Amino acid sequence: KLVTFGITPNKAETGYGYIEASNVLDKDKINCERIVRFIEKPNKELAEKLLMDKKYTWNSGMYFFKASDFIKELKKENHEIYDLCKKSLKKEILDLDFQRVEKKYFSICKNISIDNAIMEGTNNGLVIPLDVGWFDIGSWQSMWEVSDKDKNGNVTLGNVFLKDISNSYLRSEERLVVAIGLEEVVIVETLDAILVANKNKTQEVKNIVKDLEKQGRIEAKIHKKIYRPWGNFTSIKDGTNWQVKEITVNAGESLSLQMHKYRAENWIVVSGKALVEINGEEKIIKQNESVFIPPYSKHRLSNPFVDQLNLIEVQCGTYLGEDDIIRFEDKYGRLK
Repeated sequence: KLVTFGITPNKAETGYGYIEASNVLDKDKINCERIVRFIEKPNKELAEKLLMDKKYTWNSGMYFFKASDFIKELKKENHEIYDLCKKSLKKEILDLDFQRVEKKYFSICKNISIDNAIMEGTNNGLVIPLDVGWFDIGSWQSMWEVSDKDKNGNVTLGNVFLKDISNSYLRSEERLVVAIGLEEVVIVETLDAILVANKNKTQEVKNIVKDLEKQGRIEAKIHKKIYRPWGNFTSIKDGTNWQVKEITVNAGESLSLQMHKYRAENWIVVSGKALVEINGEEKIIKQNESVFIPPYSKHRLSNPFVDQLNLIEVQCGTYLGEDDIIRFEDKYGRLK
């Protein structure tokens, strides 16, 4: 069987989906019942009716099953997804701890939930009641609900200054956030974007992301901070023909031996030491020292030392995209 855990509801919640069981569920007896249907997030009136009927529980999104049973049901209920996933795994690339599936087949899989793809059609779905003080942290409003608040009902994290604010959630990761004369709002500042929303409308964020994707906004797909097997880099500032990044290389790691056609790079070490290879020649660059890499130069940045390496990279050129990389050697197998 494919078992899902239905949360015993304690209020008429409109932010969760519901599951209808074939019979009344008893949290004390912990009886499993057949799943009749899944209900999308209801309005207040319907939620109040569902709360009074013991056949209904909140959909936790937590499942329990054997992998073999899940695959069997997927083949039966949604064979197209099964077939595409199988093809994408046949051409996988192993990148240290990352298992990168083949993009062509995987990208055309339906964007569909397990509920819609399998559970609504299968005859092997069961629901079991769960009453353990569960809470779905699925929105900024729910973050506000579970967090400690000040005397005005506010939750603040980071560099935040308030005046005449009530029942709000404010979070800063980098810059100072100042809020005056507001109530029931969520303000979240990150390196990527700033969100300002009515606290009761934060479920709409996922729809906003879809709208940004439709408009081709790069912010919907690419973060300022990008992780790689060797460490990470953060985009600080960019212009039409230049870009500044902060690069962190973990101890014992190295980037690929590579070349760029359209850009030159200048590396300035902020902390740690860098082993730099340019056209077959190696040199060690220490803190406050720099090195210049012209276009069409085979180069590699490494950190064979025990301390983390941090440096500033300044790029200049006619094209600065990440696809302007020709790799010759790579310890992570990224030559394909």
